[in-house]
Amino acid sequence: MDDQRKTNSPSLPAGGAVPALRGAWDLIRTILVAGLLAVGVRTALFEPFNIPSGSMIPTLQVGDYLWVAKYSYGYSHFSLPRSPDLFSGRVFGQMPHRGDVAVFRFTKDTSIDYIKRIVGLPGDRIQVRGGELYLNDMLVPRVAEGDYVAVDEHRTSMEGQRYREMLPGSGGQGPVAHDILKLTSEGFQNDTPVYVVPAGYFFAMGDNRDDSADSRFMGDDPEDLGFVPMENLIGQAKWIFLSVEARYPVWEFWMWPAEIRWARLFMGVK
Repeated sequence: MDDQRKTNSPSLPAGGAVPALRGAWDLIRTILVAGLLAVGVRTALFEPFNIPSGSMIPTLQVGDYLWVAKYSYGYSHFSLPRSPDLFSGRVFGQMPHRGDVAVFRFTKDTSIDYIKRIVGLPGDRIQVRGGELYLNDMLVPRVAEGDYVAVDEHRTSMEGQRYREMLPGSGGQGPVAHDILKLTSEGFQNDTPVYVVPAGYFFAMGDNRDDSADSRFMGDDPEDLGFVPMENLIGQAKWIFLSVEARYPVWEFWMWPAEIRWARLFMGVK
């Protein structure tokens, strides 16, 4: 009996190790599958972005968090995590529409994401005269909506006029109605040359027309955007899923509910 117990006892740990290894492998496999699914969704479908500046006020506020549809314009190597330079151009490429609010890579440093409104497509003639936008030599209509006070990323207040602009549609779509903010009618950004958008590029502007580094600036300055290659497109901004005002230090957790702009949650971006 003693010999039998000694002979059988070593088999007990080995028998118990099999379920433990199987459980560990199931956990690893679950984590891997979840990770691959997350990467796949982020690459092919939706990616979250946040708004760090006031260049798109009043459409987007500093502290908005957005879902951006990656499939809207097809895919370039910028669609992939860490943007490996595996191919050029776009796969399943689709032309953006005038009026789209789009995320794209900055022309001078493609590690930086920008968000602006697409105003001009290849062949379009763009000019700002006296603070008003002209597209293909036609004045883009706008209607005054009253005074507006904006707060930028530096917590600086900017007093201006809010307008409802009607940007001509493209690709068979109707005009795109959206709000813009005008702070002044002075400065280069309000009296520009005529820009003709070349093939393979688009012209982008911020809705905060006098506080936006956008395609109106074409020089050698590191902040000048210029025409944007279609390849730089990441996706179209679709919905706001969170909006945080950030008036208080983050450690004041009891103020977190007051920081959320509840009325902006789940708003579509237009």
